[in-house]
Amino acid sequence: MTTADSPHRADGWTAAVRQRLGLGRLLPLGGPADGSWIAERVAATVLRDAAAGSGAVLGTLRIAPADEDHALDPPVPGPPSALPPGPLRIEAGFSTTALRPLTATADALRAALLTAAAQRLGLVVDAVDLRVTELLEEEPAPAVEPPAGILTAPPQGAAATAAAGVPGVVSLTRVLGGAVQHTEGHVRLELATAGDRRALDVARAVRGAVTAAVEGRPTVAVLVTAVVVRE
Repeated sequence: MTTADSPHRADGWTAAVRQRLGLGRLLPLGGPADGSWIAERVAATVLRDAAAGSGAVLGTLRIAPADEDHALDPPVPGPPSALPPGPLRIEAGFSTTALRPLTATADALRAALLTAAAQRLGLVVDAVDLRVTELLEEEPAPAVEPPAGILTAPPQGAAATAAAGVPGVVSLTRVLGGAVQHTEGHVRLELATAGDRRALDVARAVRGAVTAAVEGRPTVAVLVTAVVVRE
């Protein structure tokens, strides 16, 4: 039986809030030992930006586990309802012209998505499934998405101060609650990273800094809720 105070009910509530806020799934960054996650909405924005020069315009885009039966249990507790570490699959529809073979456009788009996932974010992507949803008469203009608002939080306490001082951290955020969540022997942080640094590298550095700064050397999990591109 699930009661109002049960962990299952709390996880379900958090997942519902996350969906309402538009974060989508919480995707694992790196491998099981990295203790880092990123919001699907944030990852999708970076991937759409990377697709701009491929000759295609992305439509629907979804990032999901490549094999849910072989996901790994993380040694570090993640955010509520976060996906466990494991390879991911990108599924997307796109529109383009017939000025060049569709297979060539799809190959360019696939390469752009895989490169951005690995080099800009740190997502482990095993497959990219693409489908053509519309043929256009003219070359598509790159789609521009307005930046999402970021709920920032000032650094307070040893963990927050250590995280805020890591290069590549733009700010601490408070999308799913407080920027820093403490439980016994564990710290979870939400933050925004700079677009010119790989999100996984920043998260790894934050975990090291916070572990060293907090008494008792707790385990640390990081959730990236924004990637900020500075003009």
